[in-house]
Amino acid sequence: MLDAGNSHLLLIDYQTRLMPAIHEGARVIANGSRLLQAARLLDVPRSFTEQNPDRLGRTVPDLAPEPGETVLAKMNFDACADTALTKEVPAGQRLVVCGCEAHVCVLQTVLGLLNAGRDVVLVADATASRVTGNRDTALARMARHGAEIVTTEMVLFEWLKSASHPRFREVLALIK
Repeated sequence: MLDAGNSHLLLIDYQTRLMPAIHEGARVIANGSRLLQAARLLDVPRSFTEQNPDRLGRTVPDLAPEPGETVLAKMNFDACADTALTKEVPAGQRLVVCGCEAHVCVLQTVLGLLNAGRDVVLVADATASRVTGNRDTALARMARHGAEIVTTEMVLFEWLKSASHPRFREVLALIK
């Protein structure tokens, strides 16, 4: 079960020049936005990656990082390879991962995190590729390697734990 007090949201490469090519990109951005807004409401730490931002642009405006949120620029597909990601996220925190492209940067980062002994939860409906077959194969591979596969609503309701949570109505409004 996910716990907001022990999670870290990692949003991978939702970039301006990449997202128009992503299958159902608008839906994926919307789910990423729900996760991000809930994380902000519930004080879940969050980080972003940007693959070669000079070529692929910055994070899309709907997911724009706020002051205090870490943005890790990278050239390697695995964000663990050339960023401070594993130092940024304290050991013991569950990484809730979403982003694009599922079969490239998301896959390689998740495998890197798992190899580093990290606990990874992948949000399937906030993760995509240009081609659905690549996405589906990547999700299956990440699951085989130990990533737990969930949906946006699973994450939000597990972070809340109860309808009596003081932020319940605010988070529920993100879904409706």
